Amino acid sequence: MKSDSAQQWNQRWLNGQTGWDLRSASPPLCAYCLQIPVERRNLRLLIPGCGNAYEALFLLEHGFSNITLIDIAPAAVEIIRRRFEAGAPEGWAEKVKIVRGDFFEHQGAYDLILEQTFFCALDPALRHDYVLKMKELLAPGGRLAGVLFDRDFEGGPPFGGSRDEYESLFAPQFNIKTLAACHNSVAPRAGTEVFVILEKKG
Repeated sequence: MKSDSAQQWNQRWLNGQTGWDLRSASPPLCAYCLQIPVERRNLRLLIPGCGNAYEALFLLEHGFSNITLIDIAPAAVEIIRRRFEAGAPEGWAEKVKIVRGDFFEHQGAYDLILEQTFFCALDPALRHDYVLKMKELLAPGGRLAGVLFDRDFEGGPPFGGSRDEYESLFAPQFNIKTLAACHNSVAPRAGTEVFVILEKKG
């Protein structure tokens, strides 16, 4: 990412400019994760650009035990740590790794990566790099799942997109299992999102 990204996003957090924040876990992501069998909830799971990490708290409460969170903003990471220390289930520190860093420099192997307002925060010039990095981070058969905007914005971030764009962007590297209108978006985003399930090729 650009060298000023950490400072830029950190300043947004310090100024309270967090309009992307739902103040709760994303309903589409929660519904998707609840479909994962209980015996598989130890899978290696990554949430990039995790923000307030509401989804991670939800996952902990439902038996997920191998979660990595990454955000580039130091202020966000500090907020997450305090929230988890105050309100996460007992033993959370053994199940959650909180990383302050650049997604594009992150190393690891994951079975599932969850997308929630990270893609739309990136400069569109980075979208091809995003796809390649997601493929690199996923283990064989791993999946990228989550919500993308199906609309345009003036300026950005957030930056919008369309189903046709996403299909052409992801298809070379992923098997597209789902790319469809999201039926359980939060009310302010109803009719403006698609849910994707993308399986790593090769």
